[in-house]
Amino acid sequence: MLKRTLLIMLAMASLLSSCIKDEPANPECDIETFKVDPQWLTGEVFIDQANRKVLLYLKEPALNKGIAPALTLTPGATVTPASGDSIFFHGAEPPTYTVTSASGENKKTYTVEVVQVGTWKWAFEKWGLHDQDKYQYPVEEDGSVVWSSGNPGIALSGVKKDPAAYPLRETNDSQQGSGAALLETMKGTFLSELVGIKLFAGSLFLGVFDPSNALTAPLKATKFGQPYRGRPVRFTGYYKYTPGANYQDKAGTIIPNMTDSCAIYAVLYAGSERLDATNIKTSDRIIAAAFLPDGSARPNFTRFDIPFTFIPGKEPKGTMMMAIVASSSVNGDQYRGAIGSRLVLDSLQIISAQ
Repeated sequence: MLKRTLLIMLAMASLLSSCIKDEPANPECDIETFKVDPQWLTGEVFIDQANRKVLLYLKEPALNKGIAPALTLTPGATVTPASGDSIFFHGAEPPTYTVTSASGENKKTYTVEVVQVGTWKWAFEKWGLHDQDKYQYPVEEDGSVVWSSGNPGIALSGVKKDPAAYPLRETNDSQQGSGAALLETMKGTFLSELVGIKLFAGSLFLGVFDPSNALTAPLKATKFGQPYRGRPVRFTGYYKYTPGANYQDKAGTIIPNMTDSCAIYAVLYAGSERLDATNIKTSDRIIAAAFLPDGSARPNFTRFDIPFTFIPGKEPKGTMMMAIVASSSVNGDQYRGAIGSRLVLDSLQIISAQ
């Protein structure tokens, strides 16, 4: 009996060992976290998985001397250069990290970009095109990217891979120069309608889009703001707006006698952790804001010049972020609006005290 029991135990151990050996190595090769000493940061590090970029917001000393970030990777993956090694920003090309999966079959190269907002003035003359999903996004003159939109999330909904199929795109209908930003409220896709999203409002905002939240918590996926220094005085720019013909609620039901309107605003807030669509108007970290008071139809380019209103008792100091947010449907974050509403933006500027 003992001999039989031992044989069974040996057989089970052999089977278990075989199962362990046969388990495939992890094929994933992502940078999951990229940690920098907070004293050198003006804003949160953001890992843009869709474009394989690490976006850094560094203070001048760190930019000059370099940093030694600590990385965590998907289990079993390796990275070159190693976590904890110093990287520098003096070369003609930005630093890169190459991550190799545990299986050795897959590799990803991440580019490290230092993001700095310069003049706080935008004409939307230069645009980039996402390689895979074919949506457009504004690009700074130096090639950096400080603007985002809902386009990356909409790309997950089965939309056609064509710039014209997305709510944010470039237009040559401009107030000056040859380009401007067009935001259009568009009909949802078959897949989005399955989860109750009947329309996509065109959006444009200073900040980043986190696709990890795009399906489970879409309002948290929009991370508003870029690091800012100074005291803002006015928010200016040009816009034209045409509301769509039929306003609808979240269920897609047409609401008679209701007309869509646009939203354009800027918000200054304290800290480096970005606010999102759930708290950009309500957070107790808000210092000052400038809201377009009337988002109704404007058939021709109209200039706005909105003074910042400061929250009583709050002053701009320490680490701060500035958000600029625009939407072709003011209630687009609640999936309400009119399909066909079109907002064109050009020549935006934050004017600061001297």
